[in-house]
Amino acid sequence: MAHLRLFGPAAEAAGTRHDTVDEPTVGAALQAATTRYGQAFAAIAAASQVWVNGEQAIPSTPLGDGDELAVLPPVSGG
Repeated sequence: MAHLRLFGPAAEAAGTRHDTVDEPTVGAALQAATTRYGQAFAAIAAASQVWVNGEQAIPSTPLGDGDELAVLPPVSGG
C-alpha cells in the first residue's frame, strides 16, 4: 500500500491528513480518494500538484508498497 498525504484544503475536504491507498497508479489512487472523500476533494485535487516520493507525478505514475503520494493544493495569500 502507498501512503496518501494531504495538505491544506485537500486535508480539510477529506477530513484527514493521512490515509493509505492500494491502487497501481496515481490516477487510480486519486479516483479512489475522490470516491472516498467526495466532490469537494475532487475539485481541490484537480487543481493540486501531486508528488510521489518527492518527485512530481502524473496520473500514469506507478505506485508501489511504501510509496508516498502527496496532494499539494495551490497556495494563496498576500
